[in-house]
Amino acid sequence: MRRIAAALACVALAGVWASTATAAGGAVTVLYAGSLVNVMEQQIGPAFTKATGYAYSGYGAGSTALANEIKGKLQAGDVFISAAPSVNAALMGQANGGWVTWYGEFAAAPLVIGYSPSSRFASAFRTRPWWQVLPTPGLLLGRTDPVLDPKGRLTIQFIDRASKTLGVPNLFARTLVTANNGDQVFPEETLVGRLEAGQLDAGFFYSIEAKAAHIPFVAPPLGAHYGARYTVTILENGPDPAGALAFVRFLLGPRGSAILRQDGFALLKDGEVGGAPGAVPASIRPLLGTKHARP
Repeated sequence: MRRIAAALACVALAGVWASTATAAGGAVTVLYAGSLVNVMEQQIGPAFTKATGYAYSGYGAGSTALANEIKGKLQAGDVFISAAPSVNAALMGQANGGWVTWYGEFAAAPLVIGYSPSSRFASAFRTRPWWQVLPTPGLLLGRTDPVLDPKGRLTIQFIDRASKTLGVPNLFARTLVTANNGDQVFPEETLVGRLEAGQLDAGFFYSIEAKAAHIPFVAPPLGAHYGARYTVTILENGPDPAGALAFVRFLLGPRGSAILRQDGFALLKDGEVGGAPGAVPASIRPLLGTKHARP
């Protein structure tokens, strides 16, 4: 009887703890760059919930598209993670709704060209220069919208720089990577899945996306100058400010950093911090770099 009573007491205590954690935690909504779908939904989100008791709700899309949705009040969230610092500017100041007052860089990942291992062009990617393979007739190439996603803009900048640096004229025309070629453009959050399903032979990704999906890729030397620089901020007037603070502290703290490092992110020990001086919460400031971004 004593054992049964003790067991029931443990169950009761566990129930009290769980209900208390849920009541104290609530739910935290994180709006993030679509290239982070795997790490956010499979790792960071569940680990955050386990560590803090907060429920986690994530939504991924192109960074610029997300900023537009926040600004237009089509998406409400507590935390915003972008793949480019410049995107935050669209949410700063009264004219833009004042959704963001600060942001901090925390990780980076270079732009790469990923290809399907089952593609008929896979052998060519393994043995020939990428600028010779991409223009091959019949090759299905995917990338993101330069209007809605920083990676789409980087792709066009990369092709332009590669054409000049490598001495390969008309690389835009030969690869069909032009701003108005909608046949190559897909939402960031679906690009990996399309390549895995055989709908694409190759695509432009960040290295962390390719590694997470076990997609072989070519890492062009020029790619070191083009890539994601992830930033995080707490949105003003979000549903759960306390939960947002807890999430950012987890993401930038030891456990979040360990997950990111394991997944191949380059952690920025001294990334830039943008926005109004003193706007960063005191408990987060030590977790960010000391460089202040130019206005």
